[in-house]
Amino acid sequence: MQKTQIRDFTQGNITKQLVVFAWPLFLSNLLQVVYNMVDMIIVGQRLGKVGISAVSVGGDVTHLLTFIAMGFANAGQVLIARYIGAGQREKLGRFVGTMSGFLLACAVLLSCAGLALREGMLMLMNTPAEAFDGALAYSSVCMAGLIFIYGYNIVSAILRGMGDSRHPFIFISIAAVLNLALDVLLVMVLGFGAGGAALATVISQAVSFLACAALLIRRRSEFSLEMTPRDFVCWDGAMLGELIGLGVPMAIKSASIQVSKLFVNSWINSYGIAVSAFAGIANKISSVANLVSNAMNTAGSTMVGQNIAAGEYGRVKQILLRLAGITLTIASAISILIVLFPQQIFSVFTQDEAVLAVGSVYVPIAVLLFFGSAMRAIMNALINGSGDYGTNFATAILDGVVMRIGLAVLFGLVLDMRHFGFWLGDALAGFTPFFIGLAFYYSGKWKRRVKG
Repeated sequence: MQKTQIRDFTQGNITKQLVVFAWPLFLSNLLQVVYNMVDMIIVGQRLGKVGISAVSVGGDVTHLLTFIAMGFANAGQVLIARYIGAGQREKLGRFVGTMSGFLLACAVLLSCAGLALREGMLMLMNTPAEAFDGALAYSSVCMAGLIFIYGYNIVSAILRGMGDSRHPFIFISIAAVLNLALDVLLVMVLGFGAGGAALATVISQAVSFLACAALLIRRRSEFSLEMTPRDFVCWDGAMLGELIGLGVPMAIKSASIQVSKLFVNSWINSYGIAVSAFAGIANKISSVANLVSNAMNTAGSTMVGQNIAAGEYGRVKQILLRLAGITLTIASAISILIVLFPQQIFSVFTQDEAVLAVGSVYVPIAVLLFFGSAMRAIMNALINGSGDYGTNFATAILDGVVMRIGLAVLFGLVLDMRHFGFWLGDALAGFTPFFIGLAFYYSGKWKRRVKG
């Protein structure tokens, strides 16, 4: 019998499968947060609040260009899981070639567009004058290396869709160690500033992507990837249509959230360099809130996708219940930590008194973020795993635009709560997918099998 790397989630212990699959995903997300934090900490210690603001704003602008990678990679993961659940493994190679070729072409186009428009984007972000040059250097380097960021998202989505979360963790571990070493060399030793931090990130992402791609090519028979170089340039029309159909709403969801965050952060930056600097720290706290959420959502989406395709609807309900128990328990634990030790946590990034003073009002926002992320993960697993285009699109618009921008404007401007109001609106909007998903679950629309 031929060895396979593909995992079947349509039978077996659900809790064990969730934990075993999600644990490496959590560690991968943790390492990504850690090496992003390394940029912030090293730049903060070397360049102060101006450096923190530069990395924060430059990162925000760059993240806007990753929305297609995030949305379409998540869609690809779900479709791969559904092919497996429906017993259609012979389609995997052709689909992977189509998805990879399409997304790498998108990366090249967006990289060129970003480099052409980067200065205007930074101006729209109300980038503080002191941090403008650093933000420009950071965003320029990241935009030039966008193809590697897209590439890593592609190969990771392929592996996750097949139930393999261990190999992405191994390669992101390599990237994290390399990023730390390069940060020290380029920022601390050679004094390259914010641009050096970006270069360290891009190089580490490139190494991780190339290593992961080499694994897939070398062991393609174990992943049922029967494909040729032609598959990457001559795309399958039906498969591309299916990817676009699900990928567009997922990309809109990712893009709309990024745009709304840019809107929120643009106003926050207008309140001065101390608030802008703490916004960078707040973004890292927010990424911590998403650690468990993203891992459980990713694991849950693959498991839900396989079980819907196999018609195992009872297991879908059990998957959602197990997700709720795990994510809400962890959200409670980390909320207690930030309530008890806020100053100790924030001072890891900076010792600047003005910046830490801004952080004193952020603690309740952090708690809301933790629980919003936990509840969002439960229903996003169902919405994403079902592959339902309409519900994904509705979630994208309501979560990413209507609620986030609407609540931010209400609290920040109408009620004149300033930067605290913008943070509050953004945090409350994070609960939107849970309520949409709840209605979607009880509607029964998610009970659809993949077509043969």
